[in-house]
Amino acid sequence: MSSTAHLLLGEKLLGFSDPMGVFTVMIQLGSILAIVWLYREKIVQVVAGLPSDPAARRFALMIVIAVIPALVAGALLSSFVKSVLYATPAVYAVTFIVGGIIMLIVERFGPRPTISGVDQTPLSRAFGVGLCQMLAIVPGVSRSGATIVGGMLMGLDRPSAAEFSFFLAIPTMAAAFGHDLLEVRHSLSTERAVEIAIGFVTAFIASVLVVRPFLAVIRRSGFAPFAWYRIAVGVAILAALAVGWR
Repeated sequence: MSSTAHLLLGEKLLGFSDPMGVFTVMIQLGSILAIVWLYREKIVQVVAGLPSDPAARRFALMIVIAVIPALVAGALLSSFVKSVLYATPAVYAVTFIVGGIIMLIVERFGPRPTISGVDQTPLSRAFGVGLCQMLAIVPGVSRSGATIVGGMLMGLDRPSAAEFSFFLAIPTMAAAFGHDLLEVRHSLSTERAVEIAIGFVTAFIASVLVVRPFLAVIRRSGFAPFAWYRIAVGVAILAALAVGWR
C-alpha cells in the first residue's frame, strides 16, 4: 500500500508540517518493533540457533542476502528520492496505479507456487526478492507489495511471500530508521516529543493489529482488493492534480 506515500499524502491533506521528516522517521520504529514482537518466537529461535543450527544460519544468510540491494539503493539514491520524488505527487500517483496493475497481473498470470515455506526459499530467489524490494525506494512503490509480488514471481506461495516480506522488513526498516535518524538528529526537540510519542505508539498498535488480519485476507482473497485500492487512489491523485491541487 506504500506507507511512505500515504504519509506524504496525509501531510498535504492535513496541512501537517514535518520539518526534516522527523515525525516520519521516528514513528518507523513503532512499526519495526511491532513486527519484531509478532515474530518474536521465530527471531529468538534463529538468533539462539546461530552458533549451532545450520537451518538458523541459512535463514539469517537468506535475509542478509535479500536486504543488500535495498541498502545499496538507499545509500546511492536516498538524497535524490527525498529531495525530488517525495515532493512530486504525480510520481507516487503513477506508481500507485502501475503497482496495482502489476499485482493484478501477477495474481492472475504469475508462476505456479513451488515453495510453501519461508525457510525453503533458495538463496538465489531470496536475492531476487531483494531486487524487487530495491524498487520500493520510489514513493508509492510499497515495500511490502514489491517484496510479496517478488516472492510470488520467485515461486513462493502467497502466505510465504508475505511472511518473507515481514521478516525482510525488520533489517530493512531498521537500517532506514538508523540512516534517517542520523540525518535529522539535530532537528529533534523536546517540543515535538509528545506528537512523536503519539505517532510511535499509534504505529506500533496499528501494525500489531493489521499484520495477522492482512495474512488472513491474502490467504482467502489474494491481493486484488489492495491492487484495486492502489489504482483508485492513484487515479484520484492524478485527478486532483489535474484540477490544480498541490
